[in-house]
Amino acid sequence: MEHCSLDQLKSQPVWLLLLLGLGSISLLKCFSAILKWVYVNFLRPAKNLKKYGSWALVTGPTDGIGKGFAFQLARKGLNLVLVGRNPDKLKEVSESVQAKYKRIQIKTVVVDFSGDLNEGVDRIREAIEGLEVGVLINNVGISYPYARFFHEVDEKLLADLIKINVEGTTKVTQAVLPGMLKRKKGAIVNIGSGAAIVIPSDPLYAVYAATKAYIDQFSRCLYVEYRKSGIDVQCQVPLYVATKMASIRRSSFFVPSTDGYAQAAMRWIGYEPRCTPYWPHSILWGLAFLVPESAIDAWRLRFCLAIRKKGQQKDTRKKE
Repeated sequence: MEHCSLDQLKSQPVWLLLLLGLGSISLLKCFSAILKWVYVNFLRPAKNLKKYGSWALVTGPTDGIGKGFAFQLARKGLNLVLVGRNPDKLKEVSESVQAKYKRIQIKTVVVDFSGDLNEGVDRIREAIEGLEVGVLINNVGISYPYARFFHEVDEKLLADLIKINVEGTTKVTQAVLPGMLKRKKGAIVNIGSGAAIVIPSDPLYAVYAATKAYIDQFSRCLYVEYRKSGIDVQCQVPLYVATKMASIRRSSFFVPSTDGYAQAAMRWIGYEPRCTPYWPHSILWGLAFLVPESAIDAWRLRFCLAIRKKGQQKDTRKKE
């Protein structure tokens, strides 16, 4: 029977054999991709972050994802350097973390990322001098108050988007990186956005999406530059998370809370140069690639126009 089957196979046209071979390879690749997805999302162990160093620095830790990271890093036993613009909120978060994790040390640095950034970064350098900052979480960032066309973006908002999202992450990394190079170990996590990577376009949020695209490219280049120096650089690409910046109050299966996202994110630090840590987001990412870009563009434009309309109505009520 086997001999007969082999003879029958040999008698088939070459194009059919090639088609069968390609089909088998495609199925194998698909099966391998599914196995890898299951492993990295549910089975792969998290790295011991204390091996990078005993301190972690978090920018934008007073709210949202940054606050979630602060608690999760403290939970892992890392001391914290918290960098933000509001001293009262920094004190509040610091005391909350300290009350829960009494053994860790916390330092706070007041930096207004929309102000004199060079002076602020100098304060960061002074604060971390002599500390083993092994983990850097570049989380600080702003978005639009609500969706708007590019010509409606005022000069202040335009300047702040570029200064905070681009310059802030770049200059803080430049301040922390030399210490990691000296010790030949470190992990840098830059928070990107699905608006720049997963979705083909983000109309009415053009400048925000562009700044996050910069973060993705910046991270990838640093990953290649420094991986042989023992430094793992990563861009995390979340979709919607229940934060004030996203104007989402309640979490759901596809929209995690800030703590839920941070908990998932911790397991990915030190691995791939780009990742989507919260696994339901990766399902949405996969589905997005199956839909024609033109269809996503049209849906996204309608969605953002609705946000713009609501935002304008709120502005009108405030003026009245």
